Amino acid sequence: MRIQIEHTTEYHYDAPIRSAVQVLRLTPRPNGSQHIVRWRVEADGDVQLRGGEDAYGNLTQWLEAEGPLQVLRVHVSGEADTSDTGGILRGAVERAPVLTYLRETSLTAADTAMRAYCDDIVRARCEPLDQLHELLTALHRDIAFDKTATDADTTAAAAFDHRHGVCQDLAHIFIGMSRWLNIPARYVSGHLLRRDGVVEQEAAHAWAEAYVQGLGWVGFDPANGCCPTEAYLRVATGPDYLAAAPVRGARVGGGSERLNVELHVSNPLRQQRAQQ
Repeated sequence: MRIQIEHTTEYHYDAPIRSAVQVLRLTPRPNGSQHIVRWRVEADGDVQLRGGEDAYGNLTQWLEAEGPLQVLRVHVSGEADTSDTGGILRGAVERAPVLTYLRETSLTAADTAMRAYCDDIVRARCEPLDQLHELLTALHRDIAFDKTATDADTTAAAAFDHRHGVCQDLAHIFIGMSRWLNIPARYVSGHLLRRDGVVEQEAAHAWAEAYVQGLGWVGFDPANGCCPTEAYLRVATGPDYLAAAPVRGARVGGGSERLNVELHVSNPLRQQRAQQ
């Protein structure tokens, strides 16, 4: 499947900033289920971009901007060919040991309620893969998708307590419970080509991967109750959202800021057929 991405992130500041530094994780790597046809990351103004790689094997761009700037804009344009591997990740660059992903983080730590729920869901299941699929089904059923209930700082425990959240929250909950089961798990940021044909999206997608002996890393998307298919484009990964966030950084000056994101995820071949 061909997936096309047009992604613009704009920061508008109340007053001009003097400088800004950001780490961008916006560029996917190829693996056994995705081939990158073309990809470009650009920034407007007096901005420098330097390519690199982080500790988890994600491709990064370091953005350095010199002010005065009242608007900082980053644009991503690219295409990738994807295939369905049943959720099993093959051919990916791995920099961190698997056991790295057993460590709790502040965003994923499983509290008493999460542990009790997890134990109740998987108590009759012995095999890790069965446990993970039971967990996937239960979280998709029991945690309501709600874009107004949480923000980027919401922990897995808080989202679970309220039984609602977005894909980021569901991924954090799944990761925390997987680690409670002693199964290494990690956060994945990327894009999802929607089945309903909606192209304009409010934000990138997120899901989880868990390490299963004999299979390796397997993807699980509790927001949609499934394993990743050819409709998924994997961009970055880490122990939690903070390590895989598309954009993170700091600035000097500017006062308050307003963020505007425009994201189009499409299949150009589907669009061509629709226009015929």
